[in-house]
Amino acid sequence: MSPALPTPPIRLDGPAVEPVSLAEMRLDLRLDPDDTAEDGLVAALLAAARARIEAETRRILVPGRFRLVLPAWPSEGGLTLPLAPVVAIEAANLLARDGTATALPVGLLRLGPDRVEAPVLLVEGSPPPLLGRSLALELGAGHGGAGPPVPPPILLAIRRLAALWFEHRGDEPAGGLPPDAAALVAPYRRLTL
Repeated sequence: MSPALPTPPIRLDGPAVEPVSLAEMRLDLRLDPDDTAEDGLVAALLAAARARIEAETRRILVPGRFRLVLPAWPSEGGLTLPLAPVVAIEAANLLARDGTATALPVGLLRLGPDRVEAPVLLVEGSPPPLLGRSLALELGAGHGGAGPPVPPPILLAIRRLAALWFEHRGDEPAGGLPPDAAALVAPYRRLTL
C-alpha cells in the first residue's frame, strides 16, 4: 500500500478551558482584584499565547475532538498522526463522495502504544476496499481532560508569553518566541519530517 497522507486535522469543538486560567494570569500580572477592565485583553492574550505555544511544540494543549480524513488505508507500519497527544479513536467511517458515511467495525483501527509523542494509527486485519471513498476519523486529542496533563514548563511558557505581550502591548513583536519561553518548550517540541 502507498502511504496515506491525511488532510489537515479539523477541530470539531473549540477549547472549553484554557490551560492557564484568567485568575492565574491576573495574579501573575499583579492586577488589582477590583479592576476587571483588562480581563478581556488578558483572556485574549492567554488564548493567543496558548495557540503560539501549540504551533511551536506541535502539541494540542486543550482537549477536543478532531476530524482527520485519509485517502488510503495506513501502510503496514501504520501512519503517524499529525495530532498529539491522541486519547482515543471516537469514530471511524468510510466517507463517500456524496457525503454518506458507513461506520467501520470497532477494533478495525487502533492506536499504537505511544499516544503522546508519536501517535500511530494501525489497521487490524483486512480492511474493506475504499472504492473511491475516504477514511474519516474522529479523534479525541489534547492535553488535559482524558489526556495527559499539560507539562508545567509549557504552562509557564504560556504565562510568560502572555505577560510579555501584556507589558509591551502596542510594541512591534519580535519574530519567534522570546528566549526564556523558547527554552521552556524546547524539550517538548515534536519533530516531524
